[in-house]
Amino acid sequence: MSLLVTAPLPGTVLPITDVPDPVFAASMVGAGVGIDPAADAGLVDVVAPVGGRLLKVHPHAFIVLTPEGRGVLVHVGIDTVRLDGAPFTLHVTEGDDVAAGDRVVTVDVAAVRAAGMSPVSPVVVMDAAADSMPPVTAGASVAAGDELFRWPAGA
Repeated sequence: MSLLVTAPLPGTVLPITDVPDPVFAASMVGAGVGIDPAADAGLVDVVAPVGGRLLKVHPHAFIVLTPEGRGVLVHVGIDTVRLDGAPFTLHVTEGDDVAAGDRVVTVDVAAVRAAGMSPVSPVVVMDAAADSMPPVTAGASVAAGDELFRWPAGA
């Protein structure tokens, strides 16, 4: 059975190799994609890409653990941990159960850009091999909740 992973925020889909962070780009965390919010994005709600329990919650990142035991990480922007939570508003608590599409955090994308950081947000199936990633349509525009990919491919 494949895992449907939906877009946690609106933007343009990037292959993981185009994420401006070497750890994500090399799929060291897992297989996935990046989402680049629109250039004029301001406040953006970031939603759960899958249903499950919030295993880890930080202002800039969260992991949803599916009932099947698969972790999906959403990292809002690159190096945004250095912002100490400033442009983020959390709407959940670690340990909460969420459905795909539930609002987790709101981010001020303009503030992330103003701080000189990339708002590109990796969406990664934790510990999944890079070659397990199905092809994605790079450059496609997605809205929050749109299908990003089904992992593993062909399942």
